[in-house]
Formats: sequence, C-alpha cells, structure tokens
Amino acid sequence: MASSPMRKVALRNLAAHKVRLALTLLSVVLGTAFIAGSFVFTDTLQRTFDGIFADEAKGVDVRVSTEEMQSFGVPLEVVEQVKQTEGVRAVAPAVSGVILLLDPEGKKPVQTGGAPSVGESYLPPDQAVGETETFLAGTPPGRPGEVAINNSAAERADLQIGDRTKVLIPSAGAGQMPVIDVTVTGIYDVPTDVGGYVGLLFEDAQARELFTDGKHVAHIDIAAASGTDPDELRDRLAEALPDYAVRNAEQVRADLQAQISEALEFLNYFLLAFGAIALIVGTFIIYNTFSMIVAQRLRELALLRAIGASSRQVGSSVVVEALVIGVIGSLLGLAGGIGLAFGLSELLNAFDLGVPTGSMAVLPRTVLVALLVGLLVTVVSAYAPARRAAKIPPVEAMREEFASAGDSLQVRTLVGVVLAVIGAGLVVLGAQSTGGTAASIVGIGALALILAVLLASPALSQPVVGALGALFKPFGPVGRMARNNAVRNPRRTAATAFALTLGLMLVTAIGMLGASAKESIGVLVDKGVQSDFVLTGPPQQVIGLPLAVPDAVRANVPDAAEVVGFRGVAVRIGDDRTTGVSPDGPIGAALNYEILEGTATIGDRDILVSQNEAEEHGLSVGQSTELTGLDRNQKVAVTVAGIYRNTPLLSELVVSPSVFEEITPPTFRSNFFVLVTAKDGTDPAALRAELERATDQFVIVQVQDREEFKGTQGQQINTMLAVLYGLLALAVVIAILGIINTLALSVVERRREIGMLRAVGALRSQIRRTIYLESVLIAVFGAIVGVVLGLGLGVGFLRTLSDFGIDQIAVPWDQLILVLISAAVVGVLAAVWPAIRAARTPPLAAIADL
Repeated sequence: MASSPMRKVALRNLAAHKVRLALTLLSVVLGTAFIAGSFVFTDTLQRTFDGIFADEAKGVDVRVSTEEMQSFGVPLEVVEQVKQTEGVRAVAPAVSGVILLLDPEGKKPVQTGGAPSVGESYLPPDQAVGETETFLAGTPPGRPGEVAINNSAAERADLQIGDRTKVLIPSAGAGQMPVIDVTVTGIYDVPTDVGGYVGLLFEDAQARELFTDGKHVAHIDIAAASGTDPDELRDRLAEALPDYAVRNAEQVRADLQAQISEALEFLNYFLLAFGAIALIVGTFIIYNTFSMIVAQRLRELALLRAIGASSRQVGSSVVVEALVIGVIGSLLGLAGGIGLAFGLSELLNAFDLGVPTGSMAVLPRTVLVALLVGLLVTVVSAYAPARRAAKIPPVEAMREEFASAGDSLQVRTLVGVVLAVIGAGLVVLGAQSTGGTAASIVGIGALALILAVLLASPALSQPVVGALGALFKPFGPVGRMARNNAVRNPRRTAATAFALTLGLMLVTAIGMLGASAKESIGVLVDKGVQSDFVLTGPPQQVIGLPLAVPDAVRANVPDAAEVVGFRGVAVRIGDDRTTGVSPDGPIGAALNYEILEGTATIGDRDILVSQNEAEEHGLSVGQSTELTGLDRNQKVAVTVAGIYRNTPLLSELVVSPSVFEEITPPTFRSNFFVLVTAKDGTDPAALRAELERATDQFVIVQVQDREEFKGTQGQQINTMLAVLYGLLALAVVIAILGIINTLALSVVERRREIGMLRAVGALRSQIRRTIYLESVLIAVFGAIVGVVLGLGLGVGFLRTLSDFGIDQIAVPWDQLILVLISAAVVGVLAAVWPAIRAARTPPLAAIADL
C-alpha cells in the first residue's frame, strides 16, 4: 500500500482531474455492466424456466406416466391396477391436450408468442392428489362448457368471470366440433408465468372427451396410505409396472427441468458464448482505458520521480487510484447491468415472444465476477503500465517525444498472425462436417481468430485506416489531420474499434444465419412444393391444423384438384427416435421429391424412408422392420416400399394413414400443413376466396400462396432470432459508449496539441470536424474487420448446420451495407461530445499544461 503522502497524492489527483476520473469510471462501469447484464439476463431466463416446474407434482407421493410426452398415455386398466396396490390411499388420473383460445366472436386466436397453450382436467380437492390451484376469483369448472383460466391469459384475452368465449381443439377428428363454446367461471394463479402461456381447466369428464381416446389418461398421481413410505410405494409400483415411468415428485420436477434444459441447449450454448464475449469486451474496455490514462500521465509520474518519489511509491499511488475507481465503478456497473438486463427482458416481452417473465436473478456468482473483474482488471490495467513507466528515467519520460512513443508491434503482430492461421485452419476443418463436434471445432477457431484480431489489429489498422483516409481528400488539411491522428497511434485506434468489431462480427454471423435459413426455406419451397396454395396455422403459434381441414376443403372447394394434408409422426426405429409425415392423399400431387429405390406407392403397412434413415438403420426396399410408438406400447410391423432423397419436407419417413392412426395418440393428431392444387384454368383469386370460405369454421387457417408461405417462415425465423439480436444490441451499445469514452480520453491526451492548433489559427469547426472524421475512420475500420470476420465464421458455422435443413449459404448484403453506413454514423455521433470538448480547449492554457 502506498505511504500516507503518496496516498494523499493519489486521492488529490483523482479530485483534481474530474473529467479524467469520470471517463475512467465510465470504462469500469461499461465493462462490469456488460458482464453483469449478460449474466443477470441469462440467469433470470434459466431460473424462470426452472421455476415453471417448481410446483409441479407438489404434494404428490408417486406419479405413474409414460416415458415420452407424445404418447397415448396410461391405460385405464393400469389406473385400476394402481388403485388395488397395497399402500395406495388415493389415485387422481389427469388428462391434458393442446388448445387454442379464441376471442368471444371466435374470429381470431389469442396470441401466445410461441408459449404453450394447453387444456387440462380439473379435479376438486376431495378427488385431487397434491396441491390444487389457487383461485384469485370465481369458482372452478363444475360442468361441461365451463373453464377456469390462468391470470395472465385472462388479462391478455381481456376475459372476466362470466364471459363467454370459444376454444379450438386442433386434435378434433372428423365428425367432432373443432370449436367449442365455453364460459369463464374462475381465474387461478400461476406463480411463474411463461410469457403468453394459456392454461384452461376443464371439467374432468369434458377434458377426457376432448383430450383422450377414452382408453388412456396422461398420468396418474398417487397418495400413499398412512404409515406407507412413499419411496417404498414407488419401488413397489415400479416393479409392478416395468413399462411405465414411476417417480416421486422430486424426480418428476428434475425430469421436466432436464427436458427444458435439453430444449434450450442451443440457446444456453449461445448465452454462455455471449457471456464469455462480454467478459472479454468488458475486460478489454477497462484495460484499454487505463493503459491510455497511464500513458497520458508519463510526464506527471516522471515529475513525481524527479522530486524524490521511488518507483514503488509511484506504482502504489496508481494502484490506490485504481482501487478507488475499481470499487466505485464496479458497484455502479453491477447496478447498471441489472438495469440493462431488466430493460432487455421488457423489450423482448414487448415484442410478445413468449419469453418467461420473472424477477431478476442476481446470483452471488454474478456479483463476485463483476466485482472481481472490475477490481482486478482495473488494478492490473493501471499497475502494469505504471510499473513500466516508473522504471523509465524521469528526464527521459518528461520529454514530449518519449511520451508519445510506443513499443514495437512486431511481437504481438507475429503472435496474432500465428493465431489467425490456426483459427482459420480450425474453422475450415470444422466446416467439413456437421454436428456438435464440428461446431465446437469452429468455435475454438473463432476464439483463436478473435484473439488474433485483438493482437494484430494495431498493425492492420495502419494500412486499412490509411486507405480509408484517402476518401477524405475533399476535406483537405482537416481530412489529412484526422487520418494522421488515427494512423500514428495504432494501439489506440485498434483498441477503440475492438468492441465494435466483436459486436458487428456477431451481428454479421447471426444475420447470415437468418438469411441462410430463409434462403434454404425459399429454395426448398420453390423446388419441392408444386401445389398452388399452402394452408397453415397462425403465425408464431406452435399449433397444427385440425384433421378435418382437408375433408372440409374437398367437400366445399370444387376448383381444388388435389388436397393433401401432412400429419406429423414421431416413432422409434429400434432405440432411435425419428420423425416423419403421414399424407392423407397422393404425395406426388403436392410435392416434388425423388425416389431413389423402390416405389412411391405405399400400402396400409408400407413406409418410405429417407436416404439418411436407410443408411443409419441398414434398411433396404422390401425389408420388414418395426415402428414403436413413443410410449413403447404401440408396435407396428411395416415394410420399406421405397427410399427417397433427403428432403426436410418429408422428414425421415412417410407412413400410411392407417399406421398414423395406430401409432399416434389422438391429442397429437393434427396437420402440419395442407397443400392444395388448383384445377387447370382456375383463377387463383377465386380459389383463394373459396378456400377461405371453406376453412372459416376453423378460424386459425391461413391461406397462402408459395411466396406468402416463404415470407411467413422468414418472419418466424426473425422472431426466433429476436433474443439473439437483443443481446447483440447490448454489445453494440456498449461498443458505442466505449468509442465515446476512448475518443474523449484521446482529446484529454492531445490537449496541448489541440491548443497548439488553435493557437496557430485552427477554427473550432475545423477541430470538431477533425475529431468527427477520426471517429468515422476508427468506427468504419472496426466495422470492416468485424464484418469480414463475421462472414468467415458465419460460413464455417452454417456448414455445420446443414443437417438441420440449412443447406444454402446466403449473405445479407443489404444488411451489411447498412451496418457499414451505420458505423460511419455511429462514428459521428460518438464524436459529438469529445469534438465539442476539443473545440473548446483554451489555446494558451493547453499549451502551458505539463
């Protein structure tokens, strides 16, 4: 610790240079806020998802269910068997299914933003096992046609007790009413809400009629008899029911959370990567600022040495300053990060994306990391250059030309080039295959390239900024001065641009992901869909079309030559889960696809398989195999009739309608989409009108031509990427603030130089223009490097995603051009305050400064 006099010097120095203190504090606040905000946002998202199931199965001793969610459920005879088991006090069968809440007129659905929308059976407390719902108003449903609704859904749908509305049941089959009338009798509380989640409670008998085949229930909740150990009862039931999942409440919650974690795996990987980038950027902003501050103070520190201060005292005084700034800045940054995370969550909710809502999760780890980074990086960033400065002979350091000199860039540039070669090689290697391993290789290569840019960008900035500076010739001496300012201190230029480089690298890569996904869908539709119209469900709703839609079109649209509904199928071949479709008409009339072997005609017990599926399971034409339902109780022997070239439109296999009905539970039977081909000579507008009239009873059916269908899919991709773009917006905002901060510090550093320019006749407007142009050069340099890096990494990552149907690589050139133009605008805006400050520099006072 510094001695008392040096401690006083350090504190008085902070007080004497208020602008420098504010700018230094800002760098620490920015760095720690970026880190804390990223961690708080991701932790909040994860905790809220975990909290969704915190009350699941509460008070339940044992639950019996099938292993997979998409199954027929537990047979009623098993319910009776459980009731007769020794140690069972009470049994509560439960049923549920997908629903869609409509407005009272039945004309449009209540948007959920992609969140679940389910109907469940309500059991009164004397029949239920475990904790029942807490009602905020009204009463539970007591007869068919009555429902209770969760509080946030009631608010979203503007429903009150006694209101009548309509509900669509997508799994309703032929002869069943797809839309039913209901009356709201109660509003119940859901402590942790999932964005637009809709949960309707139906009277038990009606729920069974709507969501089961009359032979199964979703699961059985069990209460142990007095004196019976719940775990012993669980083990007893597990032994008696080996084909079912028998778990206690804690195991049920753990399994549900594991399923959510698996579903969010991709997002979690991205958020972890983003947290790492936040750490890098935050650390670098702090380090860069302190390096500049100490470099500016070389003459000041040399003066302290000249009047008797030792090297250790000088270094310690800087550490004291850094500690004070680190503590204050870290605390402010932590608070700012929580505010940023809250703002980002509110922004995503405003766009109605179905993202979970909940209180901010500020974990001890977040506080510890933010404070440690703020303190340690601040102290190290200040001490390392201060220690180097303290070793410089005082007379040498006080020379003006020494203060502006820098170390050689050769070593760091050489290391950067080596890392760039290694990183590029890893990206190319990973791009040769697909899957998680390939993506990991590309990710390691990306990290190496980021470090390469960090190290080599000072050397790279000189030729690039020099070339860009040639565009400023029309500005005359002012343009040349701006170019020279940016070129002569490449470390400052590269450091100022680095945060923007990282942000725009991610923007470019994510933009390529979105553009490539849209292009892949466009090519797939153009080449694969030959029908004139596509009937789909509502946008941003994870819900299929009722099974009755194709029959309604066939019966009421005479100008439709072919109508083919495509239903989703999920089965197992061996131990492997796979997905497919079941068309209720001739596939060839709706889709273009290529049969490689065998025939396209499938009988009641035939299937078609994709080339990938055939290779993976060793299937050939004429070979018999067995399909197993997801609950492993439904088994169907089938024969491979044909093998087709891989296409996402048909997924991995095609099964007949009879196999579909035998192996797919009633509550999961719905159409992905319905393809309609017009008769020759039919007017498209007239056919559209006929289709809209025929499907009006189903409310949710969207009638689209192929171009409209592609556009809708593109909008859904944009929605999926909204969370990522929200995080990227945070990165870009931090980068812009970093540019402002660094430019302001550079103005402080060049105060004497600017004063000299003013003394020899430079106008205030010329000084401002110089700072503007310098900032534009730095921002555009950072943008160019970020875009180029993002293009390379984007191609690498997209190659690893070809198995997911993204087999086209598209570059959003319009977006990238806008990014570069925006970077120039950012440069001007970031320079406004530093430029005004520079222009107001008093010439004589600045020249007189030491």
